[in-house]
Amino acid sequence: MAKWSDYGISAVRYNSAHTHIDRVRAHPDNGDTIGAHSEYARATVISSIKNGTSFVTILRGTDGNWKKGQPVFIIKVKGVEYIKTVDNGKEADNLENLPEF
Repeated sequence: MAKWSDYGISAVRYNSAHTHIDRVRAHPDNGDTIGAHSEYARATVISSIKNGTSFVTILRGTDGNWKKGQPVFIIKVKGVEYIKTVDNGKEADNLENLPEF
C-alpha cells in the first residue's frame, strides 16, 4: 500500500445542529498500514491542514481493508472555514458521508 496522506479520517461527530463537524477520528497513514485512530477537534484539523498536514477520508471495505476516499480541504464559505472533500458552496462540513460516532 502506498502512503495516501499523513492521516486518514474514518468517522466524524457533528455539533447539535448537524452543520459543523465537532470531532473526527483520524488514523496515521504509516505507508504500509493504517494506525489506530485518535480523536481530534475540528479546529485542530483545520490548523493542521494550514500547517501542511494532509488528510484523506478512508472507509473500510467489505474485505475489512481500508480504502482511500477523497482529499480533505479547508473551504471558506461566507468567512467560515469548513472541512470538505467537495467545494459545494454550502455552509456545512462535508466529508463524504463518513460514519458518525
